[in-house]
Amino acid sequence: MCTLPIYTDDMRRSTPSPAEQPPVSAATADADALVHAVTALLAPVARLAVAKGLPCTTVEALLRQAFVRAARDAHPKLAPQRMVSRIATATGLSRREVTRLTHSEAAPAPRRPLSAEVFARWASDPRFRDAKGRPLRLARQGPAPSFEALAQSVTRDVHPRSLLDELLRLGLAAADTADDSVALVHDAFVPRGDAGRMLGFLGDNVGDHLSAAVANVLGDGRRHFEQAVFADELSAQSLAATRTTITAQWRALAAALVPQLEAAIEADRAAGRAQDQRLRIGLFSYSERMPETPGTTPDDAAIRTTDQPPSTPPHKRDHS
Repeated sequence: MCTLPIYTDDMRRSTPSPAEQPPVSAATADADALVHAVTALLAPVARLAVAKGLPCTTVEALLRQAFVRAARDAHPKLAPQRMVSRIATATGLSRREVTRLTHSEAAPAPRRPLSAEVFARWASDPRFRDAKGRPLRLARQGPAPSFEALAQSVTRDVHPRSLLDELLRLGLAAADTADDSVALVHDAFVPRGDAGRMLGFLGDNVGDHLSAAVANVLGDGRRHFEQAVFADELSAQSLAATRTTITAQWRALAAALVPQLEAAIEADRAAGRAQDQRLRIGLFSYSERMPETPGTTPDDAAIRTTDQPPSTPPHKRDHS
């Protein structure tokens, strides 16, 4: 079965405004749905923490800090003398705990590594791609197209050799000493062997995706683009074929977006517009084995799927 979940006007109208009082039964159903959603969100967080040895007490402390920040952000104009009481009421934490947490220093936002910017430009800028859209093998030095020219188009504050060494260290590029050239060896900036960088990507990408979804649920559903296709009853061979399509679509999307965004940044700078907005655009896929129905085997399920059409054909599912 394949479905396409999307937000609709009916879905947006189903969220009552603060002035409305939903029936008790509806409020209970919404609370149950919220608990179910939060449980689903916490499961992979717990799996990551356990796998990396992060204790529950540390995660709990981080969650308390997040609750305090969210409650404070929800009441930005509240008088300081009333802030602690309001946060305590909204979060269920004690006033003493809120006071302690509000005096904690917030961690600075991480800066995107220059190596990632070099990688993105190399993979998407037409000046550094061949006729088929593939990243060119570049001479290490010399006029464009060369790695030296590529690196200097991103920054002149860091020597091109340092940026190349970082890409080589991360296993994202390979050097050929025979002709003094370099080439990309991966399609995406996923620095294998660099756990800290990979965890940073996890926090940035999933954090922004979740922020978009939450903003849509709390708002009218129009602010952030968020759509997904879901399918089950697939074979491993079908998954492999689909991954090929996903990879090709992402390459095409990135190749179109990166030059457009770079041009927009330059146009905003030239026009003197306030450059105070950020944007993250991503594409993800996730697959796993379907849970087996008690009393059946995978072969039984395959027979039923083959002999009997799904009760619900592929369709667009409207979430209201």
